[in-house]
Amino acid sequence: MKITIIGTGNMGGAIARGLAQGRLVSNSDITVCDPSHAKLKELNQEYPEIHTSSDNVSATQGADLVILAVKPWLLKEVMSSLPLTDTQMVASLAAGIPFAELSQYAAVQTPLFRVVPNTAISQLASLTAIAAQDATPAQQQQLLDIFYEMGIAMIVPESQIPAVTALTSCGIAFVLKYIQAAMQAGVEMGVYPKDAMRMVAQSVKGAAELILNNDTHPLVEIDKVTTPGGITIKGINELDHAGFSSAVIRAMKASR
Repeated sequence: MKITIIGTGNMGGAIARGLAQGRLVSNSDITVCDPSHAKLKELNQEYPEIHTSSDNVSATQGADLVILAVKPWLLKEVMSSLPLTDTQMVASLAAGIPFAELSQYAAVQTPLFRVVPNTAISQLASLTAIAAQDATPAQQQQLLDIFYEMGIAMIVPESQIPAVTALTSCGIAFVLKYIQAAMQAGVEMGVYPKDAMRMVAQSVKGAAELILNNDTHPLVEIDKVTTPGGITIKGINELDHAGFSSAVIRAMKASR
């Protein structure tokens, strides 16, 4: 499978590096296109077999999948200039642009995907949501397989993209905000900043593993560590008194 990625910003570059570390696609079948020669050179130094180009048109020809990792306001200009065929799959990372608009940008009807990863894709730990239009089940499975190598991927209806973006793409920032706040508390209590950051980050990772690797629920896991009269339940109650749950819900809904 030949894949072309247009744009090597934070997300496009992370996807290119993730693909290069996977086993489904050969590095020599990956082409990355960007006007910045510095970014392309940096990528080539890491993965010499990846093809690089500053010509979107030539880079797109012959690709089975074209991933558009450009800013939303550039998407129309970039996509409409590509010589797409009806057999090529096109995946857009622009979360705010629906299929109705994307369909107008292409000269032909082609299988379209809206892909919403998060920045943890650089660590092969993203939750990537994928919506599809005019794509066969086999093509949808191809996208799932590709992004599963960079974390977890799932197919969702387009109507859920705003909510999914809040939960995963924006949501990772909210988790980092918690890590920052907990780290500050650790420093106030006498723990060195780097140690506090590592401790809290590992705790968040552990909590996530409990949920992902077991048939459980957050309340079940919380109940296991909240001994009657103990210190954990006191902290949980302080979070509730301060409106922690309400703040998280409001933040998610504001990010749709």
